[in-house]
Amino acid sequence: MENWKNDRIGSCERGENPTFMVKMKSGFVVIGDYQFLPGYCVLLGFPKASSLNELSLKARMQYLIDMTLIGDAIIKVCNPLRINYSTLMNLDNYLHTHIEARYDWELDEYRRRPSYFYPRKQRFGDEYEYNEQKYGELKEKLTKALTTLMNETYEGGNVI
Repeated sequence: MENWKNDRIGSCERGENPTFMVKMKSGFVVIGDYQFLPGYCVLLGFPKASSLNELSLKARMQYLIDMTLIGDAIIKVCNPLRINYSTLMNLDNYLHTHIEARYDWELDEYRRRPSYFYPRKQRFGDEYEYNEQKYGELKEKLTKALTTLMNETYEGGNVI
């Protein structure tokens, strides 16, 4: 495992995380390690918190707004059927949310259920592992769309 994966947030701060896209008010946005569902991103809450409930109401609102802006960017770039948001924190014990697009090309048995019901071999296939050559253009388009949405949404540090 690459060293940056051991400290995803710190590696974003240090500029060592190749999946880093942009810093938002509530955390860092990264493109997912595997792009089986194109556009998959993660919002890494910063500063670190152990749960959404640990945040003040203002910080919670900011996190949720940022989370949905990421979904909006995925919609603009990838044109999915819908966006799924998963804030689980079972494996990585810090606030983070998986933002996944769902598509009409998915089989009903999987599309209608959380993505983790896909066979592990399929979801984490080598052909979907993030690398700049294969997924750099997608990352760039998502980053640009998200940056535009952030600029349109925030004025003087406040939500419009």
